[in-house]
Amino acid sequence: MTASPTNYTSLVVFLVVVLGVGFTIGLTIQPGEWYEALAKPWFTPPNWLFGPAWTLVYILIAVAGWRVTISEGFNSTAFRLWMTQMLLNWAWTPVFFGFHKVGLGLFIILCLLITVIAFMRKVTDQTARWCFGPYALWLCYATSLNAAIFILNWGR
Repeated sequence: MTASPTNYTSLVVFLVVVLGVGFTIGLTIQPGEWYEALAKPWFTPPNWLFGPAWTLVYILIAVAGWRVTISEGFNSTAFRLWMTQMLLNWAWTPVFFGFHKVGLGLFIILCLLITVIAFMRKVTDQTARWCFGPYALWLCYATSLNAAIFILNWGR
């Protein structure tokens, strides 16, 4: 992978789009009273942790997407997996927090985790793969949290 001004411009575009959409969703769809009233497991983190965690994860996602477009191209399977996980990622918050669909949120986040793992297996760029390592770990945790909330609030 060769560094050029064009490559770095595309990195900025990836960062702006990924962070911009993520922050917009996060700012417009807040957990609110509904989420506060749910029964939550003992391992639920404080609300302030989600902003910094997702900021770091979104930066890594953007870098991975940028690198895969340079190394494999927009028509590659790896980039299609990257796009799929991005759409699933952006869909989860409106479904879970906006529509209050905990079960559907669990389905989406499971699909997201599977897609992230598939991306990690398919992508040839090692840096892109390693950028998704912390993301996959965070998704394992978030999936466990979503599943626990689903179970604890079954029938509510």
